[in-house]
Amino acid sequence: MQPEGRVSRALDPARLRVAVVGATGLVGETIIETLAQREFPLGRLDLVASLDSEGAPIAFRGRTLRIQALDSFDFSAVDLAFFALDTALSERYVPEATAAGALVIDNSRAYRMDPTVPLVVPEINSETLPQGIGRGLIANPNCSTIALAMVLKCLDDLAGLLEVEIATYQSVSGVGRAGLEVLAREGARRLNGLDIEADETFSGVPIAFNVIPQIDDFETSGYTREEMKLVLELRKILTRPALRVNPTAVRVPVFYGHAAVVHARFGDALTPDRARQALESAEGVRVIDRLAPGGYPTPVTHGAKQDDVCVGRIRQDLDSPRGLNLWVVSDNVRKGAALNAVQIAERLVEILI
Repeated sequence: MQPEGRVSRALDPARLRVAVVGATGLVGETIIETLAQREFPLGRLDLVASLDSEGAPIAFRGRTLRIQALDSFDFSAVDLAFFALDTALSERYVPEATAAGALVIDNSRAYRMDPTVPLVVPEINSETLPQGIGRGLIANPNCSTIALAMVLKCLDDLAGLLEVEIATYQSVSGVGRAGLEVLAREGARRLNGLDIEADETFSGVPIAFNVIPQIDDFETSGYTREEMKLVLELRKILTRPALRVNPTAVRVPVFYGHAAVVHARFGDALTPDRARQALESAEGVRVIDRLAPGGYPTPVTHGAKQDDVCVGRIRQDLDSPRGLNLWVVSDNVRKGAALNAVQIAERLVEILI
């Protein structure tokens, strides 16, 4: 079902009514934290989750808020709703929210490739937000896509991106709290010399001290759904429908922070020095690139709990002046989900006040 409806009223920051739907999940909790940290303007915050969590307390700005049940929540009382649900639940409840007049920022993949719904990284394509206001819906991109788009957009503007080969190394928090729990449990058992019981969280393969070359289901092409998200979402965000993207997505035993190896080829020659200078000026990007031990970002040192997308190991293609190799690191739960959603909301408030 496609969501319908649109926001017709201007937003008053002093009386802005906001809901976080999926408030007890990893992304939902981080949205709440980010709203508080960035002092997002609002008059009321509703926290919504499953019936099992109804009444549970969550602290926000010195107050205790109680979880409300999704099944009975009235979206007509909301101006802006952050959705941090799985795809099936977003497909069910987003139409209800937009029909009630709420402006929705959805973190699932449900509407990302809908041509009527903007897929937004605020540093790149905020100009598409008015389309989302009219539609009542903005899509938040995939966590790896956001970080890669911020880096590739900068270099595309500089030298004309022709194609990109990507290998992502994605942390277990990408599947939510269950991923963190499985890695912690399996790691403890391994360190104590105990066997690991099969768990379907990572396709029945142990994640502790392991590397898994599958994220999400396989498609008939042999690529996984996660890999195809990178292809299709990068093309949409960069407005490059024919961009050649060759992805491999790998799950690694890291709690927070995704990383990616990028080999990009351009229409014009591009030196590492020019790329560094451009990236150092790009909003939300931090360059950490020294030819020394530790002179590069890692998920633990520069990814987890950080807002910036970090770039290092910037070096020339060995065979072509039109190619560069890069290493990209970011926090998949913050910039890859919660922070990006809140930044979208901040831009929406600027437009609608």
